[in-house]
Amino acid sequence: MTPLHRPLTVLLVSYNTRDLLTPCLDALKQALQPFPDARVVVVDNASRDGSAAYLRQHHPEVRLLESGTNVGFGRANNLALPEVADGDLLLLNTDAFVPAEAVSRALSCLQREADVGIVGVRLVGRDGSQQPSCRGFPSPLGEFLARTGLATWFPTVRQVDDRHWRPERSADCDWVPGCFYLIRREVLRQVGLFDPRFFLYYEEVDHCRRVRQAGWRVHYLAEVAVVHLGGESAKSDGEITSAGRQSRRLQLESALLYYRKHGGLTTVLGWSLLQVLWLVLVGAGALIRGRWSRASAAGAEWRLAMAILWATRAGGRALH
Repeated sequence: MTPLHRPLTVLLVSYNTRDLLTPCLDALKQALQPFPDARVVVVDNASRDGSAAYLRQHHPEVRLLESGTNVGFGRANNLALPEVADGDLLLLNTDAFVPAEAVSRALSCLQREADVGIVGVRLVGRDGSQQPSCRGFPSPLGEFLARTGLATWFPTVRQVDDRHWRPERSADCDWVPGCFYLIRREVLRQVGLFDPRFFLYYEEVDHCRRVRQAGWRVHYLAEVAVVHLGGESAKSDGEITSAGRQSRRLQLESALLYYRKHGGLTTVLGWSLLQVLWLVLVGAGALIRGRWSRASAAGAEWRLAMAILWATRAGGRALH
């Protein structure tokens, strides 16, 4: 069987990105020319910018599903699972623009490597700048060392982003970002898709971890470069972009959920202690230098982290 015969569904979640839909879908259409039977499904996640009406008018060829409320990224993808045929699934962000050969090469990787369950690609900005694309699982200690600048002194502690990473080399990794995320059909049957507890952030980290635990490889494909703008949905949402407060809340909540799920209460307590230590160091340094606003921000971050730690019962329950 050739890669051209692999059944494929492409799934996009749209949230207030109406102006990106046509350029994204036009690029995707070119990439799907070798796959005339591929289906494109768009879940509109309660956009307020008329995205759903725009899709109905300008892109009637896509299957449109509408969520009554913003259910988050992972749950929005899960909503479309009943629409996914018995084939491979490509998750694509609306702010990601695929070159003509992207889908063919990614599917060819699945065809060549029978134990690869997920394929990601090289992500670049509009200006060609390299974005993190081949990543490691986070840990409380790794996070602390990265934030304090001490990571170079502890090279054996694995970081989310390896400073020795070579973007031009394909390689297996722990996880790949979800903006171009090709999942083998057998993985969907065996592992499923995203854990609905994650409203935003850490969905693909958790999913890749479960996929690897099930015995599949996660592979970064360097030969395909996809332009990814990044953060377009967040920019459109005043609540999330207001000083980044809501975004930071969601990051902290998801981190706690992830650490509790995969490391237990001991890992969450270790994360909490390192958070306090980091913020004490930041606050003390700011006070010594007379940077009162920085010291105040560190205090606010500590209060936020402790509030979410308490509200989630140390990562034991989701808030959204």
